[in-house]
Amino acid sequence: MIGLKLFSTAGGVAEVLPRLAEVEADVQDLVEAHMEKMLGVTFLASEYVIDCVDGGRIDSLGLDENGAPVIVEYKRGTDAGAINQGLYYMAWLRAHKDAFRSLVRDRLGATAASQILWSAPRLICVAGDFTRYDAHAVREHRRSIDLVRYRYYGSDHIGLETVASVTGQSVASRRVRRRAVGRPAARGQDGAMAELIAAVDEALIGLGEGVTRVQRKQYAAYQRLRNFACVCPPQQTKLLVYLKANPKEVDLVAGFTRDVTGLGHHGTGDLELQLRTERDLERAQDLFRLSYAAA
Repeated sequence: MIGLKLFSTAGGVAEVLPRLAEVEADVQDLVEAHMEKMLGVTFLASEYVIDCVDGGRIDSLGLDENGAPVIVEYKRGTDAGAINQGLYYMAWLRAHKDAFRSLVRDRLGATAASQILWSAPRLICVAGDFTRYDAHAVREHRRSIDLVRYRYYGSDHIGLETVASVTGQSVASRRVRRRAVGRPAARGQDGAMAELIAAVDEALIGLGEGVTRVQRKQYAAYQRLRNFACVCPPQQTKLLVYLKANPKEVDLVAGFTRDVTGLGHHGTGDLELQLRTERDLERAQDLFRLSYAAA
């Protein structure tokens, strides 16, 4: 059940009642037209027909901010088969990497196709609602699955709420993750920097339920449905963190925060944080929360 109550304050206070889409295609068309803004995913294809014995048609295919393949399935209301259907398509994806790589090459170019993050394919189910059994089921699978509930409000608003989010990691990925965010791994990385890395990881993971971490060679991304923070490997005396917070809404401090809009860097986000000490991390907490809320 939806717990959010929305009220209009124009000419008094009146509740804006939530509603489902008339048909499933209405939700699919809206999300596909604005997938990057709504889900943090670059749209690749709609109603993609898969070539296998049992056949099938994937509602949407995309590539997320970290280069991971994304399957999006839509249901107008509550559908007990949505997760299993999506997992069936994910199995096809893992067995037909060349087909997906070719699609990415055609839509986004050879560079994007060569950098696909095959260790972390994702399934996003967008539906009118989910049962408690759905939320439990995704936690039993070793796959990256997001359950996203939608509601229309009036004629001009739609709400998306992440009901459950689970990151599936292979053994190799977990080993990489531990080296990246745990104790010193790189030669010359001192104990103080290792402790700072671990503290930043703990702070970002602890912002709320459903925070997941995706490890790439150049950075570690922290996401809800979309990335909200990217932590790069430490430099000699500082750790660079990129946030989705709007730099124009932040009081920039030289040597601590920087607007990198339009400047090339690893990871995603236009606000750069330069962390050198635990005190810097304390100063960054409000910015972490601001970026988390925006994701």
